[in-house]
Amino acid sequence: MLLEAYLKQLRLPTVLQNYRKFADDSARANRSYDHYLLALLEQEVAQREKNRQQRRIKAARFPALKDLATFDFSAVPDLNKVRVLDLARGEYIVKREPILMVGNPGVGKTHVATGLAAAACRQGYKVRFYNAAGLVNDMIQAQDEHRLTRLLNATLKHQLIVLDELGFIPFTPTGAQLIFQFCSALYEQVALIVTTNLRFADWTQVFGNERLTAALLDRLTHRAHILEFIGESYRFRQRMQQDAPHASQP
Repeated sequence: MLLEAYLKQLRLPTVLQNYRKFADDSARANRSYDHYLLALLEQEVAQREKNRQQRRIKAARFPALKDLATFDFSAVPDLNKVRVLDLARGEYIVKREPILMVGNPGVGKTHVATGLAAAACRQGYKVRFYNAAGLVNDMIQAQDEHRLTRLLNATLKHQLIVLDELGFIPFTPTGAQLIFQFCSALYEQVALIVTTNLRFADWTQVFGNERLTAALLDRLTHRAHILEFIGESYRFRQRMQQDAPHASQP
């Protein structure tokens, strides 16, 4: 009981949970005390790292956790899988470079963006996921409450930001200005992943101001990794597969 009290006081929960089992295993295998202690502490260290990863993933606020391992690259044949997996190593985060993912809705942009961001969480980076429309609403509220600067400063404490569905709906002039301010603050300070269903030539339709759009694209495309997603909507393909057996019935 005294040993367990000390382990609790030292905040070694994994050692507390496993020391008896590891002791029995080591005794049966006739392992040394050093080997027993090393194995026990390795388990503690591994569990602590796993807990840190889980906290980082939770703090990122992904709408749904997706991994690159579950993405069907064969459905988007023009997307370079080797390039995506190379990006997953995280060098673009160190260099604070943007990744722009362009393509029609439903082709997997959010899945790949989330997969890259989740990999970054597991590598120790601080990540935050935003839906573009939701971010604009948050920024408008922050501006009304005179805390926009605080919001932007908090954002700069991250190492990777995901901005999902940029251009899905048009912005008001205020919203366009705030998105520009947001991206300008991140420029060369924080790595940024942007997903959009718009070709660059069509961004003015969403932002409503040619000069602002040109300035924004100038910042976003500088040193950017541009990934184009060409393919059929995943949800459409899934629906067709579900309907196929019924269509073949007499």
